[in-house]
Amino acid sequence: MTSANGSDSSRKAVLVTGASSGIGRAIAQHLATQGWRVFGTSRGERPAKPPAGVEMITLDVDDDASVTRGVALVLERAGRLDAVINNAGSAIMGAVEDTSLDEARAQMETNFFGVLRICRAVLPVMRRQKRGHIVNISSLSGVFGTPFSGLYSASKFAVEGMSEALRFETRKLGIRVVLIEPGDHRSALAATRRTVKAAITNAAYRDAFARFKANQEKDEANAPPPDAVAKLVAKVLADLHPKPRYTVGLLGQRVVVPLRRLLPGKLFEAIVGKAIGM
Repeated sequence: MTSANGSDSSRKAVLVTGASSGIGRAIAQHLATQGWRVFGTSRGERPAKPPAGVEMITLDVDDDASVTRGVALVLERAGRLDAVINNAGSAIMGAVEDTSLDEARAQMETNFFGVLRICRAVLPVMRRQKRGHIVNISSLSGVFGTPFSGLYSASKFAVEGMSEALRFETRKLGIRVVLIEPGDHRSALAATRRTVKAAITNAAYRDAFARFKANQEKDEANAPPPDAVAKLVAKVLADLHPKPRYTVGLLGQRVVVPLRRLLPGKLFEAIVGKAIGM
């Protein structure tokens, strides 16, 4: 079976946002080796070295028209859309008090509204097909509020809540909605993370922020490559009945999830605070 442009439409098609680097690139490349027809997105120009076996398209998750065009292009080329990996994201660091409303809005625009835009664009397609997987890349920072990353955590908390609701709404329509919560991995997120402007001028949090930032940068420098995330995504897409959420990464970071659920609040805070030096 071929689509109008003569390409093979029998292969399952997947859209991976933020596929030009880091976790998204690893996911896209791995799925291509598994036989998927992979469409990867980047916000700007096509990367100089696109992921092997991946068809890169321009798509800005912050822009309604760009999302609509990107999804339409995938359907035009592949004739189907079996899965979406919502991976595109950004990060800001700084105390909540130091974060301006404009900085907070920009964080939510990409990390939450970007995911929502993609979901709203692909859901009609998947409903017609009566099948599909939507995998939303969250974070362990979506499980508990990470100090000096409060708005990043807020954006991931929002993705978690929306995904849980969407899973209920679509589970009888053949659509599987899954959250993946990675810990630290080598990715472009660390390199592109921005510090809020007021962090430079407000002395109230400066010393604590500097210590936390140094510890985080050390952890990220020793973090594993994103291969495990890519393999987990492939496993989820092969499962007709995946769990609602999965964690992936270093055990010392992943343990925060059961601790958060099992321990009294003050004890959890004491343990985590000691671990992160706060």
